[in-house]
Amino acid sequence: MKLNVIRQILGDEATIGEMFIDGAHFCFTCEDAVRSKKIKGVTAIPAGTYKVIMTFSNHFQKVLPLLVDVPNYEGVRIHSGNTAADTEGCILVGLTHTDTEVQQSRDAMAQLMPKLNDAFHNNEEITLEIA
Repeated sequence: MKLNVIRQILGDEATIGEMFIDGAHFCFTCEDAVRSKKIKGVTAIPAGTYKVIMTFSNHFQKVLPLLVDVPNYEGVRIHSGNTAADTEGCILVGLTHTDTEVQQSRDAMAQLMPKLNDAFHNNEEITLEIA
């Protein structure tokens, strides 16, 4: 399974993008602002391709997608939330968006998780490319 996030709105506080699954539009994303120098807790992860695994999150107390080997970051996950204040480098998903946030995030996660779990349990490689 290949996830793609295309960053579209690069704001001072948040980055809004569009997520595709195997080439088809799935939802929208919200990340921290893209910055040339990392500032802990308020900077989006670097563009690139990352392996995704499903692991238990102690913070959220449930299984969530985890991006592997993100340079200079740890614990980067895809999860629900609405604004950059809800993420520290993670990727938030939502069904709709404004220039600064995503909405219907829990609905987007409820639709995303079965797809990711199926791929993971079928030993299908999951990657996320951010452009």
